[in-house]
Amino acid sequence: MSHPVHPAIVHFPIACWTLATLGDFSSIWLGERLWWTAGLLHIIGTTSAIAAMISGFFELKRISDADNGSRVVDIHMQLVFITWGFYTASLLMRIDKFHLTAPGPLELSLSGLGLLTLFAAGWFGGKLVYEVGVGVSKG
Repeated sequence: MSHPVHPAIVHFPIACWTLATLGDFSSIWLGERLWWTAGLLHIIGTTSAIAAMISGFFELKRISDADNGSRVVDIHMQLVFITWGFYTASLLMRIDKFHLTAPGPLELSLSGLGLLTLFAAGWFGGKLVYEVGVGVSKG
């Protein structure tokens, strides 16, 4: 396939995790319905991120050392793994016997840290496309 798959599927975890974090913090005031929905978004984001990470790994062959993108992709990948770790930890800490529970201060902190690293990972992903030209058709 000539079109890269990774850019097409990264939007799912990005959207789910962003909305999950907003839901987590809003649930402090708006209650159970919101934290429960945020928990579902954490589940969808965390599982869809696995597909996005796998597709990104397979697209590494598009990056050559001549493109000067190897350092940027290393940072991008490290931030993605850290992000996934924050969100996964936050999710696992709010599951009790297969039921979602309200996030506490630690779960909220992990979700917030996840969002910060998600934005940083996205910035480096954009740098790969717009500055290095990874995945951009050359003609």
